[in-house]
Amino acid sequence: MPQASIVDSHCHLDFPDFDAELPAIIARAVEAGVERMVTICTKLRLEPQVRAIAEAHAPVFYAAGTHPMSVAEEPMASVEDLINLSAHPKFVGIGETGLDYHYTSESADAQKTSLCIHIAAARETKLPLIIHARAADEDMARILREEYENGAYTCVMHCFSSGPELAKAALDLGFYLSMSGIAAFPKSQDLRDIFASAPLDRILVETDSPYLAPPPFRGKRNEPAYTAHTAKVGAEIFGVSYDDFAAQTTANFDRLFWKAAA
Repeated sequence: MPQASIVDSHCHLDFPDFDAELPAIIARAVEAGVERMVTICTKLRLEPQVRAIAEAHAPVFYAAGTHPMSVAEEPMASVEDLINLSAHPKFVGIGETGLDYHYTSESADAQKTSLCIHIAAARETKLPLIIHARAADEDMARILREEYENGAYTCVMHCFSSGPELAKAALDLGFYLSMSGIAAFPKSQDLRDIFASAPLDRILVETDSPYLAPPPFRGKRNEPAYTAHTAKVGAEIFGVSYDDFAAQTTANFDRLFWKAAA
């Protein structure tokens, strides 16, 4: 497997799937060329344990927010909460936040409120917003645009698997699209076409582990080391060498996630 340095821009190392194995998981990632990873806290009350993972492991950085699917049962975040968390040297992004109408459409209004709070915090801290969007393309594009008009902010569409209109809306605002194992699935040609039409300097790679393992591990537990398999497909999509794709997506990561820059 290629060894060029690469970044897993989104994983969930605090999930029970990795319990007791974390040092080995991180060591395997580094061995596969994944020199940095951002672990994402999806419920603010769990922030202390996610922060502890980042503090204990040099290659790991973290972000925190309230996942849209948790908004209904978690306390609403405040801009101040998020700004206070951002003071930590290894806290590098706001989220994940966003809209999920596939599983949790009944909390759509609360999700929109939460999303706008996270955007305000991203604007204030100058840290990138990390967006989860599922079955909500139209509302998502509209809110991102309207909020940008209220003041600029930076953003990554994490695990991008939405339609071409949302991709265009995000790219037009200067945002980034992150490629997960979904882009490597055989039936994802439409998604690969969306990525292929995007500028390479706006692409990140991620695992979203423990979910969405790319082939040849599909259906198994995903882990940060497998970023390299998605990146291999990414290089093919853009018609560049693995090393060039790794170097470009790493430069993109450093530009967006400036607090975690090499």
